[in-house]
Amino acid sequence: MASKTVKVGSSVGLHARPAAVISQAAAKLGSTVTLATEGGEPIDAKSVLLIMTLGANGGDPVTVTGDSEDDVNTIADLIASDLDA
Repeated sequence: MASKTVKVGSSVGLHARPAAVISQAAAKLGSTVTLATEGGEPIDAKSVLLIMTLGANGGDPVTVTGDSEDDVNTIADLIASDLDA
């Protein structure tokens, strides 16, 4: 199991637009990827609604976990980037 913690790159956090980009990317992956904030329960990265309920703001750490290191890195890179730009 691969895991990586990154800080949310979007200054306004994981709201609708970044959540949609992340969930669409996760849906194309070959493995299940989960996201979790500190002390929070992991959620399925394929769900735009669950991503928004994380309440992750800009700069907050999010842990990405999955069976494939490549898939984890793909989603972690999206979270760390400014998806509002």
